[in-house]
Amino acid sequence: MGKEDLYLGYTYPVSLRATSMSKQTAIRLPDETYERLQVLAERTGRTATFYIRQAIEAHLDDLEDLYLAERAMERIKNGEDEVVSSEEFWRGLDG
Repeated sequence: MGKEDLYLGYTYPVSLRATSMSKQTAIRLPDETYERLQVLAERTGRTATFYIRQAIEAHLDDLEDLYLAERAMERIKNGEDEVVSSEEFWRGLDG
């Protein structure tokens, strides 16, 4: 088993290979998800780690956008920020 492979069990150290340094993390998956991942890996000849990495990379931007938008809405609701029209925004930049 290579470094990029998963350990057996339900805690999965995942090697995130990048052009620079890689980091490793562990995740817990429901049994059904684990089984689906194992079947996919077996049928395609790729490692489960490959598919975990692909899923994370494919959805991380969306998750960041979602949580940042939710935080912005909280700040508006709490009166910490306000919504301005585009005209007001651009007028404010003109100084």
